[in-house]
Formats: sequence, C-alpha cells, structure tokens
Amino acid sequence: MNKLLQLTVLILLLGTSCKAQSNKIDLLRNKIEQILSKKNAVVGVSIIGNNGKDTLSLNGERRFPMQSVFKFHIALAVLSEIDKGKLSIDQKIEIGKDELLPKDFWSPLRDENPNGGTFTIERLIQYSVSHSDNTACDVLIRLIGTPKTVEEYIKKSGVNDIQITFNEEEMQKKLENMFQNWTTPKAASQTLKLFYENKSNLLSKNSYDFFWKTNIETTTALSRIRGLLPKEIIVAHKSGSSGTNKETGIMDAVNNIGIVFLPDGEYFYISVFVTKSHENAKTNDRIIADIAKATYDFYNSTTK
Repeated sequence: MNKLLQLTVLILLLGTSCKAQSNKIDLLRNKIEQILSKKNAVVGVSIIGNNGKDTLSLNGERRFPMQSVFKFHIALAVLSEIDKGKLSIDQKIEIGKDELLPKDFWSPLRDENPNGGTFTIERLIQYSVSHSDNTACDVLIRLIGTPKTVEEYIKKSGVNDIQITFNEEEMQKKLENMFQNWTTPKAASQTLKLFYENKSNLLSKNSYDFFWKTNIETTTALSRIRGLLPKEIIVAHKSGSSGTNKETGIMDAVNNIGIVFLPDGEYFYISVFVTKSHENAKTNDRIIADIAKATYDFYNSTTK
C-alpha cells in the first residue's frame, strides 16, 4: 500500500470514528431535549465528557444569573491570594455582629454565631462554598477587594464569559441586580475544567486539594445534580437559587455546576442553569437531576 493510499485510509477511519462518537453524543442530546420538552422554563446545559472529547450544550452561550454559583469563583480568587502570600488559610478574621447579614439572608454562620466571632479564612471558605453562606461570602469578597476583583481574576485565568458586579447583600436589594452577576453554561463548564485540570498551576497543591474537598462536601441543593445519582458517587458541585418571585411566580435562577465521578474513575463536567421558570421548585430541581442522571447513565454505559 503506497503512502497516499495509507493516508486516505487513515483519514477515512478517523472520520468514521468521529462521526460514530458524534452520533453517540446525539443520543444524550436527544434525551436531554426530551426531558425539557414539556417544561415551561429556559434551561442552559453544558457537558464535557470522555476526557474532553465530548462537548454538548443547549443555550450554552446564553447569559444566566449565577446567584450563589459565584461563591465557587470567589473561593478561587481568595485561594489565589493565599497562594501569592497576601493572605493565609489559617488567618483569623473577626466578624462583628453588625457585619452579619439580616435574617432574610441564608447564613448558617450567623445562626450559629448570633453575636459574630472570629473565624479562619479556611472556615469562611467552607461556610461560603459547602454551606452557601452569604455572610461568609461577602466577608471573603471584602478581603480581596470587590466583586470586580473576582471577575478580573477569573478572566485573567482564561474564562471571559462572566460578569460579577454585586456581592450577596447588594445582589438581593433589587430583583434586576441578580442579572448583573452572570455567566454562560459553556463558561461554567470551562471554569470547572480549567481549575480541575490545573494545567497552568492556577492553584497550589494545598489550595487545590482543599478547594475540591470543600466542593465535594457541599450540603446544599442535594436534589439537583446529586439527586438521582447513586449515593456512593462522588460529586464536587456548587449551586445557586433565586427563590420564587412573589409577584410573578417565576423562578429566575435554579442552578448547579459540578464534576461527577464515574465508578471507573472517569468523570464529566456538567453545568445546568434554569431561568424564567414557571415550574415549581421541586420540578426545577428535578430538571437538573434528570439531566445529570441521563448524563451519568450515558457515560457509565459507554465507558464499559
């Protein structure tokens, strides 16, 4: 066989292989579209699997309000400052009673410490990420600057489709403010991949190990990505929620981004954002759970 013929055969084989893989991922896309077909909501999905070879998105470049998903990004920015030596993970931060957010803000830290207290940065990150604490979130932002400081750090790291304008207290003052803290599903998955692979050493080993352990220990929104998966499966994730608008009955943000680890050690990145939803809270959570389960089943079967 001459070299030209060998090259032609190789190209044909590669083309056939790529087409076969594309057809496989289309099965997952069809399943997700079926899940969404009768839902009165706008849903954005981004999935990266098969060692980065598979990418799937629906409304992947649409801007969605992040709500508490941005605490994932805030923790990364704070850990970057720790790695630079500007802060220390065991540095103690005093939080006065007047710095605790009011009762209508989600804050386990405030509920457990009604008079304030002294906390290490490590503990504040755990409160903010694992328990989605709003008081800890805003304290962490102040430690490194402003919400824009976080946005600039993420953009410098290589993710452009993101905007962070307000902290939690400011974001919840007006309904429209939440839409100034946005990202796209594709950018969310890109962020997950960028920092999990850590190829550019964006985080030190200590910060990296701590950060992902903290995401695995997340206690919020367990009925979303985690909802229908086997209990023993490891999931590192961060959620965000807006609650229901009392005037319109619409939910503007029901989100979850994360990494799901398969039994064989493989994993996939998944970001699901729900907005303009006329469905109830349970249904919105189930949308995310169904998409995550369909993705898990797809990769768990195709990797065997």
